[in-house]
Amino acid sequence: MKPAIAPSRRTRVVALASAAGVALALGACSSSSGGSGSGATGGGGEKIGVTLITKDSNNPFFVTMQTGAKAFAEKQGNISLTIASGKQEGDDQGQIDAIEASIAKGDKGILITPMSTGVNSAMKKARDAGLYVIALDTPPDPANAVDITFATDNFKAGKLIGEWAQVQMAGKPATIAMLDLFNDKVVSVDYNRDQGFLTGMGIPVNDPKKNGDEAKTGSYTGGTYTIVCNEAGNGAADGGRSAMERCLTKNPDINLVYTINEPTAVGANAALKAAGKTATIVSIDGGCAGVAAVKSGVIGATAQQYPLKMAELGIQAIAQIATGGAKPSTSPGLDFYDTGVALVTDKKAGSITIVSSDEGSKICWGSAS
Repeated sequence: MKPAIAPSRRTRVVALASAAGVALALGACSSSSGGSGSGATGGGGEKIGVTLITKDSNNPFFVTMQTGAKAFAEKQGNISLTIASGKQEGDDQGQIDAIEASIAKGDKGILITPMSTGVNSAMKKARDAGLYVIALDTPPDPANAVDITFATDNFKAGKLIGEWAQVQMAGKPATIAMLDLFNDKVVSVDYNRDQGFLTGMGIPVNDPKKNGDEAKTGSYTGGTYTIVCNEAGNGAADGGRSAMERCLTKNPDINLVYTINEPTAVGANAALKAAGKTATIVSIDGGCAGVAAVKSGVIGATAQQYPLKMAELGIQAIAQIATGGAKPSTSPGLDFYDTGVALVTDKKAGSITIVSSDEGSKICWGSAS
């Protein structure tokens, strides 16, 4: 089925935000143009209350999503948008508090990048209270914990960088470091990207929802592999550096590094550089800084996603529903609405479709059509 709401037609939106340029607190701040942030019906001149809850307000991905959502809401004119987040990756309680606040002030809907299954009960409470709850970027587990998800196909994103990596390895033994998100939480974006990468490499996976249970040695497409480690970097540069340092103590000859996101990749590269080592690094996000890292050669390839498109579609959906319109539908064959992904690299890999770093920089995190 096609979605009941049409994606934005803008195709050249560049993310302008940086973490230093936006001060967004857990306590939330209204970003409506003239609205109070209180519950609204969409009629009688009242604003439609929407709260966007991200995992944190530090990761450039989420800062971009917040800033883009604010600009889009102001442009619409009938949206009272509140921005909230956890204090950092892993802060379930911060997201739960923001959900409770949204319910209390009578919002019509919530947009959330769910931290983990730990927020499922709070999302159910919001839905029971009549709010339309949309997940962005991170599909919840299970998928029906929200009304719909607008997200990248994270398995496909992982598979793309895995396919690219196995071509680059050209049959050489692959000594792999896996830098995941968490080691104490189950998050769909974490296991889908990890398992997608392994699948793209041609490495058999075991439980598709569990990281690190695959065979540590064996064959990938065209060669043999050794998985040295599955370390959690918590999606941050400092975590990525620490995780990579731990991996290098286990095997200093790592030549291929999978990273959950680009901040983790930057940290991994710092650890490799400090140790006097080099390796092919692949990642997922496609932000402006990440694409620049591809151009400079720090990251070999990254799978680009589109957080502004996710936020815009979410706001459109809640506004449409609040004024009596149709609810959105998932993409055919999926349990979420796929907002697209592209492989950004300057090194071709067989018949894999790629976007150059120059092209990727023009649409980094924008609203791809």
